[in-house]
Amino acid sequence: MNLQKFFSRHPRAAVAFSGGVDSAYLLYAAKKYGEKVCAYYVKSEFQPRFELEDAVRLAAGLDAELKILELEVLSDPCVKENPSDRCYHCKRAIFSAIMEAAKEDGFPVLLDGTNASDDASDRPGMKALQELSVLSPLRECGLTKAKIRTLSKEAGLFTWDKPAYACLATRLPTGEGITPEKLAAVEAAEDFLFSLGFTDFRVRTRNGSAKLQLREAQWPLLLKHREAILEKLKEYYTAAVLDLEVRE
Repeated sequence: MNLQKFFSRHPRAAVAFSGGVDSAYLLYAAKKYGEKVCAYYVKSEFQPRFELEDAVRLAAGLDAELKILELEVLSDPCVKENPSDRCYHCKRAIFSAIMEAAKEDGFPVLLDGTNASDDASDRPGMKALQELSVLSPLRECGLTKAKIRTLSKEAGLFTWDKPAYACLATRLPTGEGITPEKLAAVEAAEDFLFSLGFTDFRVRTRNGSAKLQLREAQWPLLLKHREAILEKLKEYYTAAVLDLEVRE
C-alpha cells in the first residue's frame, strides 16, 4: 500500500488536521492524490494559538479547504478531572465532532495523521480512533516520523522540521484537575520561552511550580535569560525549577 493507491480507494476524504508534521503531510498527499478533501481543525482549550496559525498557513499554502470547529473539551468531566484515560475521552469528543461535520459535508471517511512510529500501547487516544473507524493512511502505508519529515521537506512544507508538540493538558500531572487558568499559564510561559529562542521544550506544572524540561544544548540560553525567565514565570507559578533529566 502507498498513499497514491490509498487515495485511489478513498478519493473523497476528510482530514483531521492539527497543523503538525504528520497531518500536514497527510493533507498534502490528500490534495495530490485525492479527488476532494477538506481539513478540519478543532479549536479547544487544549490547543495553543500558534497551532491554529500554522494550520491556517499550511492549508492556505496547499490551497486546501479548512474548516475550524470550536469545542469546549473541559465541559466533559472525564476530561476536566484529568484521569489516566483523559486522552481517550478527549480524542473521542474531538473526532466525533469532526465526523459529524464531515458527514454533513458529504465525506464518507475521516483520516488522521497517526504514523508507523506511533506506539499504540502508549497512546490511549488510538482506542477512540479505532472505535470511530478513523483511518490512518500514514500508518497503513508504513511511513515513520523520520520518513514523513524527509518527504515533507521534499514537498516544500514548512512543517518538515517542526518539533513535536503535545496538547497543553499534558503539562499537568494525571489526577490534577484542568482549568482554563492553568492552561493559559502554560501557554503564556511557553510563548515567552519561544520568544527567547527556545525550541522543543516543555513547561510542566507541579504543585503550583513550573518545571522546565529543556534539551541540554539550550541550557546556556537558560542561564543567559535566567532572571527574565524567573520574573515571567513567577507571574503564574510559585517557583520555577529545571528538570535535570534533559529532554531527549
